[in-house]
Amino acid sequence: MRHRLITAAVSVLVLAVVGSGAPAHADATVHEGKVGLSVKGQGLRVQRAGAWMDGHGRGVRARLYTVYEGTRTDLTRWQDATPRSVGISRFSDVGWKLNRRFRHGTWLCVEFNRADGAPCARIHR
Repeated sequence: MRHRLITAAVSVLVLAVVGSGAPAHADATVHEGKVGLSVKGQGLRVQRAGAWMDGHGRGVRARLYTVYEGTRTDLTRWQDATPRSVGISRFSDVGWKLNRRFRHGTWLCVEFNRADGAPCARIHR
């Protein structure tokens, strides 16, 4: 019983330290609040990245940035998001063709100018 409690506590601690990021070894999809990020690639090379935000809005824009060893670097400029409706769901999305290699341990993140939340995917071997 005690071993299970310790294992559960360690699991919770690891999740808290890692955060909501998901590995982007080959593919990753991450959500944070109203914002989502999808990364497609293989190993340390990312082919495409896409992001979406729940709801429509005027002037919705997004950009990608990386975080490596505590340093943030803007990867793309602000890009206009396209409003979409699928059934009763409404969202705004944007996509990038990157075909770029990243260092092991780099976090690829997205931010929208009209929403809180900046989900990140960890690029690793």
